[in-house]
Amino acid sequence: MASSGRPEHQAPPEIFYNDDEARKYSSNSRMMEIQQQLSERALELLALPEDKPCFILDVGCGSGLSGECLTEEGHVWIGIDISSSMLDVAVDREVEGDLILGDMGYGMPFRPGTFDGVISISALQWLCNADKKYHQPHKRLFKFFSTLYASLSRGAKAVFQLYPENSAQLELITCQAMKAGFTGGLVVDYPNSTKAKKMFLCLFTSGGNCTLPKGLGTDVSDDQVAYSDKRLTFGKLKGKSAKKSRDWIIEKKERRRRQGRDTRPDSKYTGRKRKPRF
Repeated sequence: MASSGRPEHQAPPEIFYNDDEARKYSSNSRMMEIQQQLSERALELLALPEDKPCFILDVGCGSGLSGECLTEEGHVWIGIDISSSMLDVAVDREVEGDLILGDMGYGMPFRPGTFDGVISISALQWLCNADKKYHQPHKRLFKFFSTLYASLSRGAKAVFQLYPENSAQLELITCQAMKAGFTGGLVVDYPNSTKAKKMFLCLFTSGGNCTLPKGLGTDVSDDQVAYSDKRLTFGKLKGKSAKKSRDWIIEKKERRRRQGRDTRPDSKYTGRKRKPRF
């Protein structure tokens, strides 16, 4: 997907998901079908106990489509979203979960040990954007993950379906999750398909089963990327530009621009190797 077509490049989430965009989620059958499929897969990866209902947090709950999947499975849930228009649609649809208006970059406003699990569909990558001058993506991600970790019960899991823009953005997300105390890794479904490929970040708190699930659509192990406290693990991700190369420099400059920092314009000389001075 071209970067210009990414929603997070067009406007902040509370503006992009306005009344018109929110209505699409209650009228577009194809969009609803995709959301349901992603939610069901996230629930499968979450691997909740089947013998009792659980208390689940839906981060970026939108119009409540993911929450409906939780309700159908017999779970109780709370949804949080930054778009009041999306939450209004959820209210009109009379979803079963409680709804909270909030920016996940400010952290999760819940008591320690509240939830048995977390799901999130297509929301996490929004935290990588600097929509305001004072936004610092790495700090917002850490605030989110650290407060989320605290709000989970011992041994709980969190599953995030996400659309990272590039490997550098994915590494930023996972590094902040590690710093907050999570372990886990990336599960990729159908890694060899352009259309069907989906990424799920599966995070574990301490005290539970930390076995990374297997991705769908492949019999090989390169669809899973586990991580611990070593950043080198994510250096193996495909598509990462070589350090100091032209692509690497351009990606770095783009990140600086999104953060609102002064950056020289690109030119034909950007990334050009210079002869040593004597």
